[in-house]
Amino acid sequence: MNPETQHPDNPDLTERPSESTLPTPDPSAPDPSASDPDAAGAFSHVPVLADEVIQALAPAPGRVFVDGTLGGAGHTGLLLAAGATVYGIDQDPFALNRARAANHPGLHVLEGNYRDMVSLLAGAGVTQVDGILLDIGVSSFQLDDGGRGFSYHTEAPLDMRMSQSGETAADVVNGYDEEDIAAIIYEYGEDRLSRRIARGIVYAREKAPIETTVQLAEIVKRAYPGFSKGIHPARRTFQALRIHVNDELGALRDGLTAAETLLAPDGRLAVISFHSLEDRIVKRFLLGSQVLSPLTKRPVIASEAEQAVNPRARSAKLRSAVRVAGGGA
Repeated sequence: MNPETQHPDNPDLTERPSESTLPTPDPSAPDPSASDPDAAGAFSHVPVLADEVIQALAPAPGRVFVDGTLGGAGHTGLLLAAGATVYGIDQDPFALNRARAANHPGLHVLEGNYRDMVSLLAGAGVTQVDGILLDIGVSSFQLDDGGRGFSYHTEAPLDMRMSQSGETAADVVNGYDEEDIAAIIYEYGEDRLSRRIARGIVYAREKAPIETTVQLAEIVKRAYPGFSKGIHPARRTFQALRIHVNDELGALRDGLTAAETLLAPDGRLAVISFHSLEDRIVKRFLLGSQVLSPLTKRPVIASEAEQAVNPRARSAKLRSAVRVAGGGA
């Protein structure tokens, strides 16, 4: 795909060739493809706002950081390259396999949700860190894996679980009542036709269960009778279901609170969000915090040059803060 081609399921994501930002893997490490074919491309993620994140977090040798959303480990690679120690957290088993296969001595991989980072770090014997990074939302790897159910272009089971456990998107559309489905699509997808979409879902499932991504995408498209081309109308519904299934906004709120507990005095927090629902939560939290002081009044956005080569960066917003010395959690 052309480097400037937008991802079909999210115009802010792009598929593009990239080089690893992590140090060279240990040659004695096991072959990642032996246990997970996905792991062969470990850490090929190009991070958004890379320079801005490093400026905000100020990594250095001897400092300890948390990457609460490890994913493709692009940002983690930059922290490691600066000599820092990183505790990378992820709930996605495929991301965890890639990270473990890389076998880097400065990276400690922890399985779980970043909302539980206090207990996860305590289990590793760590009670304070110098910095925390949260790169919120679905990753390019998850969207590109057609079998995960995040894409409305690829026929797949209607799953959408990042952790591969718990309630699926299929459980929601087949089991929730019409009013609750409409509320999810309206609140998390901000779709003005949420009630019409929910009505169509309930009507369709009375004939047969909705089990695949393409089935659901077609149902949503029928709620938009004038649609012919452009961004698929299912994008907002899929976003809403994904956020609901993974409790993404709840995790963000918990993660921000956990950051207040973990950060040492003068420790730094950096959060990258990709839509208004996330950014609004981060903004309000930082403004109301008695522990964290924002480093900038407005969110930092990508330069025109970065946006030109990486469309995912177009909607990225970085907010950062420093823990006030002596501030209580």
